[in-house]
Amino acid sequence: MTQRTLIVIKPDAVRRGLIGKIITRFEEKGFKILDLKMLTFTRQQAEKFYEPHLGKPFFQDLVNFITSGPVVAAILEAPNAVSVVRLMIGSTRSFEASPGTIRGDFGLGITENVIHASDSEESFKRESAIVFS
Repeated sequence: MTQRTLIVIKPDAVRRGLIGKIITRFEEKGFKILDLKMLTFTRQQAEKFYEPHLGKPFFQDLVNFITSGPVVAAILEAPNAVSVVRLMIGSTRSFEASPGTIRGDFGLGITENVIHASDSEESFKRESAIVFS
């Protein structure tokens, strides 16, 4: 089943010049890029984006990090896009992510883990509305 998902290449990856390498992995896998843009999250956008984590001890760290510089967001389409992207990016904790995954190869920690990806179709709809409003 063809599906859409959102990825956000985070400020650490943008600063490190990894945009092309990350996008290339999705293109080589066969994903179609439906929309692509560079932006800097406002505090309000970031708080809405990370709303599911509101009240958790790391919420402000997420907001502060995602607003610390530009990001690149893309809407990708492919069969089973959500689950395939989640496999490709690896564990949230970069130090636990398998080699060959994006976070395993490029991530430096938990917050600085180079990429965000929607974890469900519902998350995709909510998050892409914030990023591509």
